[in-house]
Amino acid sequence: MATLIPTIGACLSRMTSGEKRFAYRLEDKLEDDYYCWYDVPVGEQTLHPDFVVLHPSRGLLVLEVKDWKLDTIQTIDKQQAALLTGQGLKHVLNPLEQARQYMFAVTNLLSRDPQLIWPSGSLQGKPSFPYGHGVVLTNISRKQFDSTNMGDVLPSHLVICQDEMTESVEPEAFQKRLWEMFPIKFNRLLSMPQIDRIRWHMFPEIRIAAQADMFDDAGQKMTEIPDLLRVMDLQQEQLARSLGEGHRVIHGVAGSGKTLILGYRAEHLAKLCQRPILVLCYNKTLATKLEAMVAAKGLQDKVNVVTFHAWCVRQLKTYNAGVPPKDGDLGAYFEACVDKLIHSVDQKIIPSAQYDAVLIDEGHDFKPEWFKLVVQMIHPDSNSLLVLYDDAQSIYGGKKKLRFSFSSVGVQAQGRTTILKLNYRNTTEILSVARAFADDLLAPNDAEDDQAPTLQPMSTGRRGPKPLLVKLPTLRDEADYLASKLAQENKTGTAWSEMAIIYRRYGIGSALADSLQRKGIPFQWQQDKSHSYSPAHDSVKLITMHSSKGLEFPLVCIPGIGAELKPDDDVKDEARLLYVAMTRATHELVMTHGEATGFTDKMQQAMRTLDSL
Repeated sequence: MATLIPTIGACLSRMTSGEKRFAYRLEDKLEDDYYCWYDVPVGEQTLHPDFVVLHPSRGLLVLEVKDWKLDTIQTIDKQQAALLTGQGLKHVLNPLEQARQYMFAVTNLLSRDPQLIWPSGSLQGKPSFPYGHGVVLTNISRKQFDSTNMGDVLPSHLVICQDEMTESVEPEAFQKRLWEMFPIKFNRLLSMPQIDRIRWHMFPEIRIAAQADMFDDAGQKMTEIPDLLRVMDLQQEQLARSLGEGHRVIHGVAGSGKTLILGYRAEHLAKLCQRPILVLCYNKTLATKLEAMVAAKGLQDKVNVVTFHAWCVRQLKTYNAGVPPKDGDLGAYFEACVDKLIHSVDQKIIPSAQYDAVLIDEGHDFKPEWFKLVVQMIHPDSNSLLVLYDDAQSIYGGKKKLRFSFSSVGVQAQGRTTILKLNYRNTTEILSVARAFADDLLAPNDAEDDQAPTLQPMSTGRRGPKPLLVKLPTLRDEADYLASKLAQENKTGTAWSEMAIIYRRYGIGSALADSLQRKGIPFQWQQDKSHSYSPAHDSVKLITMHSSKGLEFPLVCIPGIGAELKPDDDVKDEARLLYVAMTRATHELVMTHGEATGFTDKMQQAMRTLDSL
């Protein structure tokens, strides 16, 4: 069965009857190694071909589907057709010409990638895979077609007719019709990386990281190479494009692309919704990143990104419901704000149903009563909720954390959950050490569909340098070592903004800030209010483990591994924090520590897993 993106069920409402039938035929009559996209924007010009079919050996095919009937076609030539409609005579582009233009727009785009063209010979510079285009006439039989002169402008081999796409048609006959549309055939297979490159070019919104233009000013030479880190896999893409209405929960491991799916979903909903869309998360640093992502897509007027507690305060102020006084304990203040907002909504002082959709990133940080409150804010006409969740990254609440069912808090997740286990962010080496360190935290549980499971992350196999664990005499030595490491990386081409130091305690962060300042390294530190966090600013990010959730950097340094715990610290929560910090690194991970502790012993043991790689 072919992979259809989006799923048929997700796009039935916008398909014509003929498109529905043809989509079912593609899914049923083609094998597993066929990829088919329906009405998906292609390239920067956002062209909308009806169907694009890709196969490793067959190549790329662009198809236009028309539900025309023979008696409605008044005239047709190679450029235009005149159709008789209920509103009178309508002139439209010849569908074969339309498919041809789409096909050349796609191949011209792909021809800019040296990895996808013939390097020499008579086809030098042309795509190194077959490509073609055609038309599907869902209400005209082959006999009817042959009884006219339409073949003069729609060559017979480039047309699939009504009786050639029935449910009873043999797969071989159906496929033969498709592959007769290719003017040329090659005896070579597209590799999986090449297929990913094609998808990377054709569908910019599935790129995991926001990249600069891939080409130099002359548009000739590739400078960035898309890999598994930078492009959704087909499961993710199908999921992102197929999320239907109602409540949806995605359980995904660290680095599985949950935030990418949230961004795609926000962009999709912004085109459909009339009321605002609310994006919530727990920590401010992630909110800043999400806000920048939304702004980059030009959605800031429609999509509101804010931390949960800041949203609560805004609601109280906007509706003059009264904000509790600050008494110095910030945690107690925010808790009072939440309680006040819940009471105000219950008393109808603050209205419910304010948003067409709510999207929650890092939902594992949310308490049951927060979910109950947020669900009330979704307008019943749309009832659109997306919750992204990873129980292994639940790092707030300590021993007070509660396990609860989604249905108990108003989230209708039964039968509407998706599991993402592949980790795209981390190299095999980084993920191997992180998993080994947190093995007891990541033991899969037997949660019901309506609860949050703990998932074991799986590697995509991307390789990189082995993580480092360095023992040094003092914290000052750790700070100087890491500062020198960052300076050296910058000299060899790594931008400051691609490096982060993730720390646990204020004293550790302060020591690193001093060392960075002495060495003249630009950095942003949360504790320095004059330099607020900015993802795009070319500086090293000095951030706490709590604030690192949802972020990623090519190089991550973690000082003070195994620092002495406070009396009220929960050992498992501390291990979760360190696991979260480690999995922020996309390419290189450097950790330092002083005296040996239980944590450092466990990390040393985890490092031994690298010997078997």
